[in-house]
Amino acid sequence: MSLYRIEKEFFKNVTQHQKEKMLEDFELDNNGDILIPYTHKGYTVNNLHIKFRKDVKAISMFSGAGGLDIGTQLAGIKVISSLDIFEDSVETLKKNKFFDHTVHEVGDITKITGNHYAELLEKEKPEKLIIVGGPPCQPFSKAGYWVTNEKRNSNEDPRNMIVPYFRVISELRPAGFVLENVESILHPSNKAAVDTIYENMKSLGYHYSLLKVNAAEYGIPQKRKRVFFLASKKEINARLTQTHGNEKECLANPELLPYERVIDWIGKFDSDEYCNGEKLEAEGKWEHELTCIPFGKNYIALTERENHPNPVFVAGKRYWSSLLKLHPFMPSWTIIASPGHWEGPFHWKNRRLNIRELAAIQTFPDDYEFVGSTYSQHKQIGNAVPPLLGKMVVEELCKWI
Repeated sequence: MSLYRIEKEFFKNVTQHQKEKMLEDFELDNNGDILIPYTHKGYTVNNLHIKFRKDVKAISMFSGAGGLDIGTQLAGIKVISSLDIFEDSVETLKKNKFFDHTVHEVGDITKITGNHYAELLEKEKPEKLIIVGGPPCQPFSKAGYWVTNEKRNSNEDPRNMIVPYFRVISELRPAGFVLENVESILHPSNKAAVDTIYENMKSLGYHYSLLKVNAAEYGIPQKRKRVFFLASKKEINARLTQTHGNEKECLANPELLPYERVIDWIGKFDSDEYCNGEKLEAEGKWEHELTCIPFGKNYIALTERENHPNPVFVAGKRYWSSLLKLHPFMPSWTIIASPGHWEGPFHWKNRRLNIRELAAIQTFPDDYEFVGSTYSQHKQIGNAVPPLLGKMVVEELCKWI
């Protein structure tokens, strides 16, 4: 058990009635600082020696920083090959001993054929092969809804890699596969893309289950909604059993654990030794306003709707994530790849999150190293599947192949 302190200077600008409400959640010392006992929940992988299953092996595509790859190996499935078009991501994978046995390649899936893997598969000789990947999700993101579908043409977007993914699947014919994407791929405007997934699975003879997942409900310290298509040549009825919930859900179902507290994952990393020269100051137009936001709130705290004595904003006129601030006792909100200048989540100490904090919120291991500029590392982390969620998904798929 460790003790974390939030000095009163970090919330001194919160207006009085909001401060009183906020502080109800905390214990204060004689100086008025917040004291929080916490237990660090992180883990390491580069020192692990996992006994992989001999019968099942995996090929990863759109591997990125390796979130789904880490999860796959934690599930006991050796990743024999990874592929990504971005060099920094591939260098990240190579940097980590956990993947020393994996063949890492910088490459474009549209130029890869199943035959590309013939020699590797002959060497590894898996009884069963699975493929894991999340085709780039930008065409299906909620941000795209600010323009019409006619202008977006998400199904024809060059970043829509669903068709090339299925082409490789059709050539390798794995026992099963995972296709991960953003929740908003299920929006009616993306019907053509989802139909493409269904049609390909059907034509190739795969049975499937669709999992709609909020990561926080499975012990991830982050509210992150994603969908996973799990496919198998055999009949499949995959599901993930919810393990965590909010206060109301926990009262209704005593078997549920409360949502993870983000403090237990990132408290350790609030130190100069973990910042590596990153510029974390939130400087500029709304610098002062950020200091006025209570923990767990966003710009709406500074509106008439929230009875602020000197409203700065009008509720509903900004992105919901504007000036969004973490609460130590709640899961984080979604970590995104490329946030705008004043998009959160921000740290409760009125700064940006450092790389180690971002990685921990995504449940990357404490000893996992990232390669590239701070911007590149942030992007790699934000695009990833939380490894511990990936582990659950792959474990479930392997029950049905």
